[in-house]
Amino acid sequence: MPVQVYIDGQEGTTGLKILERFDGRSDIALLKIDPEKRKDNAERKRLIHQSDITFLCLPDAAAVEAVALAEGSNTRIIDASTAHRTNPDWAYGFPELSPAHRERIRTSQRVAVPGCYASGFISLVYPLVQAGILPADYPVTAYALSGYSGGGKKAIAQYTDPNRDNCFDAPRLYALGQTHKHMPEMQKISGLAYPPMFNPIICDFFNGMIVCVPILTRLLPKAVTPEQVHAAFAAHYANQRFVHVTALQGSDVLPDGFMSANPLAGSNDLEVFVCGNHDRILLCARLDNLGKGASGAAVQCMNLMIGAPEDTGLTSVYEKE
Repeated sequence: MPVQVYIDGQEGTTGLKILERFDGRSDIALLKIDPEKRKDNAERKRLIHQSDITFLCLPDAAAVEAVALAEGSNTRIIDASTAHRTNPDWAYGFPELSPAHRERIRTSQRVAVPGCYASGFISLVYPLVQAGILPADYPVTAYALSGYSGGGKKAIAQYTDPNRDNCFDAPRLYALGQTHKHMPEMQKISGLAYPPMFNPIICDFFNGMIVCVPILTRLLPKAVTPEQVHAAFAAHYANQRFVHVTALQGSDVLPDGFMSANPLAGSNDLEVFVCGNHDRILLCARLDNLGKGASGAAVQCMNLMIGAPEDTGLTSVYEKE
């Protein structure tokens, strides 16, 4: 019998991308709300209670409201908002972080999908903290480039407006007050004692992302080489379907010395690069902010929760092993 699935907020960017990833699947049955009733709490509650899995593709306040509407049901919820990512009662939806993360996703009633920037950042910092290479109190900094789709419908409309201001032609820094909404999960899930210094940059392309974390080896309690850091990542992500540790310094995919942010667009892949030298190591994570950074991650979590193959409905630029 197909799994009954409802997407609360299916008209948004993440909801639409989840729907795309359901194309051709016979193991799920979609419950759809009448567009005129999408803000009708009684109808939303009915569909949430009727479903086996409900995706929340909503602003934070509306996601919290939807969880309250689910009370008294057996519905399992996958929340793509920021609202529950640091809540200890919710599983954090990044299965590649550890066997414990994957198992908790598989068995949980409540799963919080990571933020897009957070996915790249945590993929780099969590393994090094766990391995004892990066101290929890290290002064971590990060900068990131993202396509404008991460800003949702408003940003997409601004960037696609033929009469847009010429400021949209250039990369734009934002969240300069160090209050970006992904920072709490970046700190907590990574195991850092202090919030990182984080500088996100939105650029004039639709989807794709690179998150970069520089490491000054002289500030580490124990000397470490790029080769040792690379080996730590390779061991941590061994045999993962969607997280790929590239050759040291990315020589396999960077023949011209440049790294573009959008080659993984449309896929559920995340690539880890170790670049730099023995004094200054640069860690980079590349992903699709709408894929592994949002809807792809949500579908991957659902697959685990319903016992489907983890990559069902998801694409990869890498050959399946």
